Amino acid sequence: MPSPSSPLRFLFVVNPASGSAEKTDWHKTIREYFEPLPHTAEVLELTGQDDGAALKARIEKDHPHRLVAVGGDGTVKIVAEQAIAANLPLAVLPAGSANGMAKELTLPLDPTQALDIAVHGQEKEVDVLYLNGSDLCLHLSDIGMNAQLVRHAQRQNWSGMLGYARAAFWSLLRRRLMRVRIQTDEGEVERTAFMVVLANARVYGTGATINPDGDVSDGKFEVVVLRRLVGRELLKMFWRFRPFDPKAVEIFCTTSVNLEVRRRVDFQVDGEYRGRTSHVEAEIKPGALRVLVPTEQQA
Repeated sequence: MPSPSSPLRFLFVVNPASGSAEKTDWHKTIREYFEPLPHTAEVLELTGQDDGAALKARIEKDHPHRLVAVGGDGTVKIVAEQAIAANLPLAVLPAGSANGMAKELTLPLDPTQALDIAVHGQEKEVDVLYLNGSDLCLHLSDIGMNAQLVRHAQRQNWSGMLGYARAAFWSLLRRRLMRVRIQTDEGEVERTAFMVVLANARVYGTGATINPDGDVSDGKFEVVVLRRLVGRELLKMFWRFRPFDPKAVEIFCTTSVNLEVRRRVDFQVDGEYRGRTSHVEAEIKPGALRVLVPTEQQA
């Protein structure tokens, strides 16, 4: 790695399908930003076909010093997997319809401000979860009602806040309780719940705070059990009143978890539907990923 004053090679990984109809011309924006700088910037566009393998090959060819994910949480996850494998720092330009990880890292939506952090920000080590051995989770995964929402939204091709609202209404009408056995560092419990969240972070991309005291760099994660649908508790997720009533929302802090449900339920990871499952294992890997975040001057 060059010294801080040496020119850096950036590889921007752009998902052209991310975001709303009013898209930023990222090729132009990146080119114009880097024109006066000593650094170099290359762009790889994702196609949706073997993106991980294509990115890995490009890293081996170009030997970049930093990777930059341009997209939503799905794009960030693809790039993060390769950043960890190559031991490279990751920057994020939020360009999705729901940018959960960017919210967690307090990254701006403005392209120029986000580029400033990608180039001049400071590195921060963050934890990652590995689900069922190899499935990387940076942000939030869950079983039950929200995963059902994700499934329906993806099948209907609904995106953006309006799309999520429509899917949420659909999911609430079809909510079902599940019986789940939860094994954490502190022991085993059984609960009846509408959903169980494995939370490395605090906030969903929609802005709902599901894990108020979460910290992506504390070496632990939270298992959030939504036991009852109580209006005042749901409002707390958006208005950030704390704490939750444990009779409605129960939170366990742990470094690993084993979930078992009697009937197969919907399962999602970082906003990507994974199908139906009756078993999920998760383990934290502290500080496994280096990300660029705002400095005190940029905050």
